[in-house]
Amino acid sequence: MGKEENQQAYILIGVYQQLWKKKYGKVVVVNRYKRKWDLLDVVETIGYERAKQVLEYYFTCNKPGHPLEWFLSNFDKLDVILLNSVEDENLRKELRRKTKLLVEQELNEQ
Repeated sequence: MGKEENQQAYILIGVYQQLWKKKYGKVVVVNRYKRKWDLLDVVETIGYERAKQVLEYYFTCNKPGHPLEWFLSNFDKLDVILLNSVEDENLRKELRRKTKLLVEQELNEQ
């Protein structure tokens, strides 16, 4: 584990604290040294950028208190849910576009 990965883990801790403060209006205390190791595992598993996206998505969910421990135990499930929701949104956009074209064609034929 290099210096860059350590920095990424600490950045993710900072992102978590910012999101928590924004959501709850208070500063959350995090054992940065202990959580660095946990978040290094997250970064190794799904990558830094994806970990940041999943962490941001976590705060859009209705999880009371948004505990970091819960995130660390379930980030992989959140990642799958986020991927599925993005795919679903893209599919819906495509269906809306096709429906609009069909309706326009019907209107032009009349």
